[in-house]
Amino acid sequence: MAASNPPAPTGPNPSFILTAIDSLSIEDRPIPPLTNPTDVLIRVTHTGICGSDVHYWTHGRIGSFVLTAPMVLGHESAGIIHSVGAAVTTLAPGDRVALEPGIPCRFCPACKGGSYNLCPDMRFAATPPYDGSLCKYYVLPADFCTPLPAGVSTEAGALLEPLAVGVHVARQAGVAPGDHVVVFGAGPVGLLTAGVAAAFGAATVSVVDIAQARLDFAAKFAGVTGVFNSVTQGSQDAAENAKKILAALGLPAAGVDKAIDATGAPPCIAAAVHVLRSGGTLVQAGMGPAEITFPIVAMAAKELTVKGSFRYKQGDYALAVQLVASGKVKVGELVSHRFAFESAEEAFGVVKRGEGIKVVIEGVKD
Repeated sequence: MAASNPPAPTGPNPSFILTAIDSLSIEDRPIPPLTNPTDVLIRVTHTGICGSDVHYWTHGRIGSFVLTAPMVLGHESAGIIHSVGAAVTTLAPGDRVALEPGIPCRFCPACKGGSYNLCPDMRFAATPPYDGSLCKYYVLPADFCTPLPAGVSTEAGALLEPLAVGVHVARQAGVAPGDHVVVFGAGPVGLLTAGVAAAFGAATVSVVDIAQARLDFAAKFAGVTGVFNSVTQGSQDAAENAKKILAALGLPAAGVDKAIDATGAPPCIAAAVHVLRSGGTLVQAGMGPAEITFPIVAMAAKELTVKGSFRYKQGDYALAVQLVASGKVKVGELVSHRFAFESAEEAFGVVKRGEGIKVVIEGVKD
């Protein structure tokens, strides 16, 4: 039997909306009703800003997803259950949860196999035409809400979304105890992937970037054993850059076991191919140009395994919350800026300018 709900909320539902390219506003939207018996209504308390949010703001599209109408931004959220549908028995009002912000069809082969991230009919928050979660109240199916254990704050819960991305990347790479891993990109996804790789038992986890401030942070992040600045220490030639990375960080001259690109930048992707040993694995996590020049001869000659990584699938959120609860990945260390909901546009400006590591917006206050 479902838990007893409090009275339905009344009043406005302030929402942070992308109205057009370079145009943001806070507007009142209707409080979404609980029309599905397996849904829950969440009072959102924290939302992180993702690079995709900013990209929609500045470009109005990502690939084939094009903004054609005003859209609520945000998909890295956590909050408190306000009320539950009649068929919900796993959650109750007052429970603290992280929001897994995509609703798949549940019936296609990908969904039935657990890879619902590949569902062709996915309805993902803040991806046109679907609204995001940077609002006061948000509705989601109960089984896409991950309960937060005692000791895990809702701010940390909001960071479970990018951490789940990192979990999926590390799983795609098959990171195992004793592996040598190089991660290209010291943004939130790269750093969290590095943290997951360390938690999975990697012998070394090295981070490569071009921004020294981010590398300085990465050097102190749990599990990272070395950092490399491709501008000040590297070479414009990808193969030579890879050699310099291996030498500077004391890694095997023959190459590392796993390379992960979290940048989408063609020079990083090429260097990742060359930094791998024969038989190694490259996972492409960062989004970049639709087409690039790729060192295919080196890839083939070394018999590399090359995989993509897209969002997260069955079990990734559950493992993410375990990693945070156990203290193996300290997501809170990434939060460099906190803003009130009313200052959300200022928060987006910080991310647009590339300042800090992770920006979090607090929920609407009464």
